[in-house]
Amino acid sequence: MLNRKQKMTLLKLLSLFSVVRGYNILVIVLAQYLASIYIFSSHLPLRQVIFDGNLFAIVAASALAIASGYLINNFYDAEKDLINRPKKTMLDRLVSQRFKLTTYFILNFLSVIIASYVSFRAVVFFSFYIFGIWLYSHKLKKITFVGNLISALLAITPFFAVFIYYKNFDLVIFVHALFLFLVILIRELVKDLENIKGDLVYGYQTIPIKYGEKVSKMVITFLTLLTLIPSYLLISKFEVGYMDTFFYGCMVLLIMFLMLLWRSTSKKQYVLIHNLLKFIIVSGVFSILLIDVDLVLNRIF
Repeated sequence: MLNRKQKMTLLKLLSLFSVVRGYNILVIVLAQYLASIYIFSSHLPLRQVIFDGNLFAIVAASALAIASGYLINNFYDAEKDLINRPKKTMLDRLVSQRFKLTTYFILNFLSVIIASYVSFRAVVFFSFYIFGIWLYSHKLKKITFVGNLISALLAITPFFAVFIYYKNFDLVIFVHALFLFLVILIRELVKDLENIKGDLVYGYQTIPIKYGEKVSKMVITFLTLLTLIPSYLLISKFEVGYMDTFFYGCMVLLIMFLMLLWRSTSKKQYVLIHNLLKFIIVSGVFSILLIDVDLVLNRIF
């Protein structure tokens, strides 16, 4: 049995994991490696990709920078989240604001140090990335739609780090990136619908607050229909193997999403469609394996 001190330490570790969204970081790390194997460097031996020290450094630097980003975002949004996500915030508050800020600087320092293993350009890249996250958390996120755009761009930036490393400029990569960017942007706009109460109290000029829920839903609808374009292109114009089943399913889910969106009026309903988008993103990561089911075996041998 754990004593009281051990239980408190365990709770604080869980709190820190919650603050840095450890589960999201694990998915991003997996996505970076799968994208490297199946999309960015499909011509290279599997062993060479998996045991590439530079790739590991890029992924590690990305994970640390993202974790620090969640920390600084939580630091600035602590009061607002108490309204929007009271249960999660109570767990997050087991870690003090001072500890969050200290950890934020340590993680950023480690991210840049690890990036220096790759090259000076990697140091510059991650330095700008870290600064961009801070600027978004401190200022840009309160600006109507600009905050959503920047958030979506920052979310896909770690993949561009890997993309630049492999210097693979195939058109299919940009279409994949456009699809992911649009889904994440839609998710950000849905989060604004769930968080109206807290955003209103703390002066966030989101679309639903400034123009109303109907306008917000119209913008989301337009972006969702736009997402069908890269989905169709990836199915019909590019060789994505069995991953086309994901895009077919995704098109169906997005249509369902729109139907649920226009029927939603409460926070609980918005959380439901938000989770549907999360499911699309996470299943998209694992569906990368379907691009070529024989690829790994062939590259092992």
